[in-house]
Amino acid sequence: MLLFVVAVFNLNVVPSIAANGGVTIWLWIISLLLFFWPQGIAVIELAHRYPGEGGVYLWAKEVFGDFHGFLSGWCYWTNNMLYVPTVMLYFVGVSVYVLGPAHLGLADNKLFASTTSLVLLALLTVLNIVGLGVGKWINNLGAIGTFIAAAVLIGLGIVIWSRFGSTITAADFKIPANPRFVLNSFGVICFGLVGLELASVMGDEIKDPRRTLPGAVAWGGVVSGVLYVGATLTLLIAVGKNVNVLQGIVQAVSHMAGSIGLDWMTIPFALMLSLSIAGIGSAWMGGSARIPFVAGLDSYMPSWLGKVHPRYATPYAALIVQGIVSALLVLGNFYGWWFWDKLMGVLGLLPRLYLSPAGAGEVFQKLLSLAVVLQLVPFLYMFGALIRFALKETTPEGQYGRTTMFLAGSSGLLTTILGIALVFFPAQQITSLWSYELWMFGGTLFFVGLAAFFFYVYGRHKTVNETGKGATLVVR
Repeated sequence: MLLFVVAVFNLNVVPSIAANGGVTIWLWIISLLLFFWPQGIAVIELAHRYPGEGGVYLWAKEVFGDFHGFLSGWCYWTNNMLYVPTVMLYFVGVSVYVLGPAHLGLADNKLFASTTSLVLLALLTVLNIVGLGVGKWINNLGAIGTFIAAAVLIGLGIVIWSRFGSTITAADFKIPANPRFVLNSFGVICFGLVGLELASVMGDEIKDPRRTLPGAVAWGGVVSGVLYVGATLTLLIAVGKNVNVLQGIVQAVSHMAGSIGLDWMTIPFALMLSLSIAGIGSAWMGGSARIPFVAGLDSYMPSWLGKVHPRYATPYAALIVQGIVSALLVLGNFYGWWFWDKLMGVLGLLPRLYLSPAGAGEVFQKLLSLAVVLQLVPFLYMFGALIRFALKETTPEGQYGRTTMFLAGSSGLLTTILGIALVFFPAQQITSLWSYELWMFGGTLFFVGLAAFFFYVYGRHKTVNETGKGATLVVR
């Protein structure tokens, strides 16, 4: 159960959701009912039918074919190339609190934010290349620190509410007159509730998984839901809707601690949370890099991605590529449109776009939104597999009956499609609608098109060793 909570609960996404007000509490509850628990049924059913390693890659491959398996694993990896930079930016927003109140404005400084993100990205890449024997301590800090941060945040919220009450009213939980900014948060909420697919990797190490997993999923969902709802409510109590998407957690703790005479708490809390965020980024980098590594071995991608470091025995080529792509995404979002604007103005080739460089908050939201789309693609296959089993099998071969699989598959599939569609609506941090839509549609088509390119170009050169055993993608 705790394993699922660690995998699912993601404090980083809470501020961007809470910024849309109390209506997001209902969205959390809806997502838990229509997405999270169907996800649990899908994971248990598919892990039972296909117990081998591979997770979302293996499941989609077995049910829908090789390309769909590759696309599922590819999207699972590339979403992390987008998600890891958001973790770096979140680190920037939190870490400036360690420097003291006079330096909080640095989080909005484009040069400071981009430089700090790149330095941390390089450091975590090096730690993962050196290996888990050296870098695992920072991964552990990510899990421990997240729980402590959530406990402190919610604990302070309870104290503040009991002493001073709250300015939140019933009206804050109603659908706003202009709900377009709220729509984006539904996809982000679904993104925040993924993680149960980790069971596919751990299946061989769980004692009596058929009995253990259903209860663990149910209770893991309850605990994760309580933490998410509690953290969102606390931010609304402490800060209201004016939550900073990067600094919201520390912003709330600083405000609440100051109200009860515990101002000293802010700096150590920010330091602990910064280390926690770095640990989360390290864990996702190390885990997701195994996909292109084995894809290189399997000849679906360039074979040099399958190289192992001669000393540390880690997939250093895949880690370096992932670090470089994440770095380019950070730089592209901070500076790309600005340089295009200046170049076109100087050359006079096209009308100038008159776009300002994006701030850290806007870059965070754009990267997160595209990561949501790619992250949810494998879940289309998972829920589609349940519906397929329910419709084609007269006598179910797995753990659940046809009715359960059909209802869970239909609910999860429709919710996933809705989550993907709604994230194309811009969040309130977005300053240019058309550039956001270009980023979202262009980015989605680019990554899916790149998957097709790698599969059909390198797939033709796929080789199988003499024993007939092909490499298997191992999904974190």
